[in-house]
Amino acid sequence: MSVVEELSDKLAQDVIKAMDALGDEQLPDQVANVLGASSPSSEEIFRAAVRIRLAERRARLFLNDHVKTALEAKKQGQEAPKALAPGTDNEHL
Repeated sequence: MSVVEELSDKLAQDVIKAMDALGDEQLPDQVANVLGASSPSSEEIFRAAVRIRLAERRARLFLNDHVKTALEAKKQGQEAPKALAPGTDNEHL
């Protein structure tokens, strides 16, 4: 990982923590704009790091919820439900 990638990822982690603590969903965009004023390439890498980390968080929450639901169903002798991501085309399957 390059220095710019490492710094951008660390900044992304810190901004996400601050965003959560403050409840400010716009904070990553505001920080990206400040970063982009000096370094457009760093801004792009930072925005990508934020997107990846937030996407991973959503996916992990989905996985945890699905596993919890599936284990509870099995515990009750029921078939485990299929994992259907909200808002995707596989909801109709």
